[in-house]
Amino acid sequence: MKTYKEIKIKTEPFDVDVLSGFLWELDIDGINEFDDHLTVFVSEDKLLNEEVFNSLLKKLVEDKIIENFELEFQTLEERNWNEEYEKNVNVVEVTDKIVIKPSFKEYISKPNQLVITIDPKMSFGTGEHATTKLILTYLENYIKGDEFVLDVGSGTAILGITALKLGAREAICIDNDEWCFLNGNENAKLNQLEDKIDIRLCEIKDVKENDFDIILANINKPILINIVEDLFNKLKSNGIIILSGLLNIDEEEIINLYESKRFVLENKSGLDEWISLVFRKQN
Repeated sequence: MKTYKEIKIKTEPFDVDVLSGFLWELDIDGINEFDDHLTVFVSEDKLLNEEVFNSLLKKLVEDKIIENFELEFQTLEERNWNEEYEKNVNVVEVTDKIVIKPSFKEYISKPNQLVITIDPKMSFGTGEHATTKLILTYLENYIKGDEFVLDVGSGTAILGITALKLGAREAICIDNDEWCFLNGNENAKLNQLEDKIDIRLCEIKDVKENDFDIILANINKPILINIVEDLFNKLKSNGIIILSGLLNIDEEEIINLYESKRFVLENKSGLDEWISLVFRKQN
């Protein structure tokens, strides 16, 4: 019987998007996401041992990306990967209106519900994480119809797809991860939105378009700090930016920074230890 290595990783703070990004730089085979940890899978023939993961996580501590971590390493008999993946992806009723489901699970929709089909594969954004739920909830309130939307760090493209389903005119979804680029395009096809959504493998500095009505950014605090000027320049006057990927402890720093750049805080909400902030660009 073949074996594989299973590595359970907890960090403080726990940011699925950031942590997964670093882990995929290793030659791993898969990741399962949970509320408070990740489980990484590595096949038996790969030279990835506990020391490799320890070194990576210690470097993240040194770089102040995380404060501490816990690592559990074990060798198990090989499983059916597709079956494991499908067991851990659920139908998520985000609000009374917005439902996120994988293509391989059935769901009978209620009147007036929008059912968005998302197969996450190796990308972040299933609708289960608090940060995604927070932004999706705001989208329901802020999409009025005919908006031009930019999603920065789009992962599965769940936010851009939902914006379009709610009535936005066009969405550009950008990510610097090739898995996200491929997966975003797959999900656009699943939702029959290829003509309205533009999935790009790039960073915000590469986006030539301007005057977005709404910008979405569900990414970690250091990136939100670094791209604040880019976000301001890309947003139309009086436009809305919805941020998440932030912990409660990040609130004051982000609000102070964004308000210093002529953004006005319009809304904020929280779920578990995570927050979402809505700013409007001043005229």
